[in-house]
Amino acid sequence: MPALSPTYSQTSAQASAQTSSPTWTDERIALLRQHFEAGLSCREIAADIGVSRNAVIGKLSRLNLTRGRTVDDRKTHDRGLAPGRARRAVPRLQYEMLATIYGESDAPVVTGSIDETNRCSLLELSENRCRWPISSPGEDDFCFCGNNAPDGQSYCVGHSRLAYRPNSRVRAMRG
Repeated sequence: MPALSPTYSQTSAQASAQTSSPTWTDERIALLRQHFEAGLSCREIAADIGVSRNAVIGKLSRLNLTRGRTVDDRKTHDRGLAPGRARRAVPRLQYEMLATIYGESDAPVVTGSIDETNRCSLLELSENRCRWPISSPGEDDFCFCGNNAPDGQSYCVGHSRLAYRPNSRVRAMRG
């Protein structure tokens, strides 16, 4: 009778048992503790022992080894690394619209009344007419402003002043 050949799963299991050794031997754990107490980083420990950085971090965690930083140390260290929040730039289109409406930023804002004679319905609304809604949708008197809107803008000069207020977030935060 011919000898039966072992299956693939049996041979691979036998081969891996012979060639693989446990990652954390007593010798490696002793080196880990020694390097940790010396103050080496996880990356440096991993390079010296011959394991991955994540393996070092996991083993340190399982051994309950920590660096012993206080909460105050962490706060000052974290604050130093985090970049300060940059101010958001005003989008170019909005800037151009505001410059068109107000002219120079130092010039006083001219307040004027909004003409009510050009009101129109949605069907009468065209590209260069103000789209500022008057009243509430569904009401009998609902309409749009209908005044002449400058090129590329949705509202007339009067309603643009209401819609695009510079520094409105700052005013709202001050209360």
